[in-house]
Formats: sequence, structure tokens, C-alpha cells
Amino acid sequence: QLQLVESGGGLVQPGESLRLSCASTKDSIHYYAMGWFRQAPGKEREAVSCIDVGMRTFSYADSAHGRFTVTRDNAKNTVYLQMSSLKVEDTAIYYCAAGDWCGPTRGSYNRWGQGTQVTVST
Repeated sequence: QLQLVESGGGLVQPGESLRLSCASTKDSIHYYAMGWFRQAPGKEREAVSCIDVGMRTFSYADSAHGRFTVTRDNAKNTVYLQMSSLKVEDTAIYYCAAGDWCGPTRGSYNRWGQGTQVTVST
């Protein structure tokens, strides 16, 4: 079974960049659409972006559009979320997820990582 582990979170200042990684420790991600979600304190988990098996990318969070880029390296069994020009409102726990296809809702995915904390603060 696919087991996902996120890494790369941390504390950064506004305007800085961060790259999150999500690695599969068991099965290959090759056949899965890979999505990124985030959940800020007191808010629902929201979809950020997704990359499907054909390398098509989808951006779901309007606030992140143009600043966040999702990529995947199937040979390394890893998907990335490159985040630039970070804002305080990007503070959240970021989760990666795997599913049969990309979609903006949690129901599109059936495997989830444990999440990694991203804090943007002065």
C-alpha cells in the first residue's frame, strides 16, 4: 500500500520560499494522482493543487495560484510543492494525498500523509 510521508515544512518569514516533499515509502506513486491540501487553524482542509499521472497540474486555491507549483519525480517516488512569496495566511499543516484522479475535494483521494507544518511569520 501507498504510504506517504511529507517533509520540508518549517518556519519562514513572509516573502520567502519553501519546498515541501511527499515521498512514498512503499508502493510507487506512478499510477496515482498526487494532491496537496492544507489546513489552517480553525479552518477546513482545502485543496491547494494536484498533478495527475500525465503530469497535468491543477491549481485549486486562488490565493496560492501563481505562487505554488506542484511537480513529481516518479523515479524518486516523490511529489513536491514549491511555494514562493509566502504569506502569513499560508500558515497551515500541509498534507499530500494520492488518488485515482485529481479533484478539489478530499473524496478524490484515498491515501493521506500525516502532514507537515508550515508557519509564515515575522
